Amino acid sequence: MLSILGFGTILLFMFLVMTKRMSAFMAIIISPIIFAVIGGFGAGLGPMMMEGVELVAPTAVLLLFAVLYFGIMMDAGLFDPISRKILQVAKGDPVKIIVGTAILALMVALDGDGTTSYMIIGSAMLPIYRKIGINPLILATISVMALGTISGMTPWGGAATRAISVLGLDASEYFVPLIPAIVCGSIWILLTAYVMGLMERKRIGTELIHKAAQELAMTSTEAQYQTPKLIWVNFLLTLTLMVALVLGLAPLPILFIVGTVIALLLNHRQLDDQKKIIKEHASNAVPVVMLVLGAGIFTGILSSTKMVDSMASDLLSIVPDSFGPIFTIIVALISLPLSFLMSNDAFFFGALPVLAQSAAEYGISPMEIARAGVIGQPLHSMGPTSAPLWVLLELVRRDLGSFQRFALIPVTILSLMLILFTILTGAISINP
Repeated sequence: MLSILGFGTILLFMFLVMTKRMSAFMAIIISPIIFAVIGGFGAGLGPMMMEGVELVAPTAVLLLFAVLYFGIMMDAGLFDPISRKILQVAKGDPVKIIVGTAILALMVALDGDGTTSYMIIGSAMLPIYRKIGINPLILATISVMALGTISGMTPWGGAATRAISVLGLDASEYFVPLIPAIVCGSIWILLTAYVMGLMERKRIGTELIHKAAQELAMTSTEAQYQTPKLIWVNFLLTLTLMVALVLGLAPLPILFIVGTVIALLLNHRQLDDQKKIIKEHASNAVPVVMLVLGAGIFTGILSSTKMVDSMASDLLSIVPDSFGPIFTIIVALISLPLSFLMSNDAFFFGALPVLAQSAAEYGISPMEIARAGVIGQPLHSMGPTSAPLWVLLELVRRDLGSFQRFALIPVTILSLMLILFTILTGAISINP
């Protein structure tokens, strides 16, 4: 019964969003409430929802100030030199621009933080996409694929950290066999970017591309900074923030709160200017925070009612005993829909230990289950419980439904290829 309620919640949410009958914020709150009431959990909804909100509150604060910080940096022209350099190399060619996006996305995803990665990629590349006329959903799709592969599978990323800790594994032993598969996955992302680039080149047309490239070249040549020294000051501030983030010198929300204050003081010293810039970027930040809090309510209800646990158990129960030798692959396949639908906390702290315990009956080590479990991260990165995704959608000015319709096939193919790559490179094995 709980599984039916859980899957019903997911299906209703996806239906409402993808058919545009409701905004994501409304659907992500209304869907679990309806099925919780149907299941007889109406009386306890308040504490369940509050528990979920408390869980995501630090993330909401982080996203609020990350959006403000990078908004200030974008206004200051911090990422303009990167954009101009890419333009010089690409010369307006969508193929080179989209492949360049993939390279940048794979690099910045190494920091492990999705919000930061998306803000950097969007700040550097979106002006080029808009001027050339390239579909911004391509940027969003490539970014999600890179984040899910690099940040999702490396031991300093949130997903792998949870898998390693909950199963009591050694980080190096977990990670080293995965490196070849991650490299193969990165090459696949570059290949996907190349194919998307060819399609965009054909759609836009050579004549329009050439005209846009000329206009961009003229704009790039004429661009002069009124305060060039601030570019370097802002660069050093951002670099310091990234180093502090990687070293874990303070919680991420605190780092971005302090960083935003310093950025305001450096770039907008007048009080009226500070108020104006905050008001200007609040229109980008507030919807993101609302959606994250809504996702907290969604997760809180599904977790507290045990719908999540029941869905995982029922999916596991349909696996026949004869599939024992390929159970690791079954786990990898199960991780795809579960990662898409569930928060990382729910999947890695709730479902993964159950999967690891079942795998032990077939003589499969928890190490392989951890590697199989993280393969679903590209799909998780485009799912409704991925908080950084809301920042990305706000950047590209697209709704969740249109993004998921565009990205679902390439991201799913990447996830299936990652399963193949982990098998071929020996990161996960088929027991005889």
